[in-house]
Amino acid sequence: MKILTGLIEAHIVRFNEGDIEYLLLKRSPNQKYPNLWQMVTGKIKDGEKAHVTSVREIKEETGLSVEKLLIVPNVNSFYNSYDESINFIPVFLAIVDNNASVVLSDEHQTFQWANKKKAKKLLAWPGQSKSVNIIHNFLKNKKENLNFIEIDLKKFAQYK
Repeated sequence: MKILTGLIEAHIVRFNEGDIEYLLLKRSPNQKYPNLWQMVTGKIKDGEKAHVTSVREIKEETGLSVEKLLIVPNVNSFYNSYDESINFIPVFLAIVDNNASVVLSDEHQTFQWANKKKAKKLLAWPGQSKSVNIIHNFLKNKKENLNFIEIDLKKFAQYK
């Protein structure tokens, strides 16, 4: 059995009049996992850092620019029966401008901004809901002890 770490999970949030809203994307019918609600996910390219993948995938799938990127202290996992692998997925939090417009790629058919309760209801897998809980506790309840680490986007050429 293989253990893989070739994917990322990026939760996009904005602040709307003090409320935290999570961007959820509904997969297109012709994609793997059709009609599934999710956050941004994507494959890490050879030689690419996971945080670079997060920013790239967010841009590709939503057209949004990341203002702030943090590492969420959570790693999701799943078993894939197709290739007999266990996959570990680093989780990121991306904060975007409140007024930015979402432009979807062909991978998704629609989107919505949702509060915590609705986001957790729409997301398919328990690990994704767990990430929302962790993010919400950090942002809303100022749980600094959760050890979110901010990526300094100015340090990396691909973000300039």
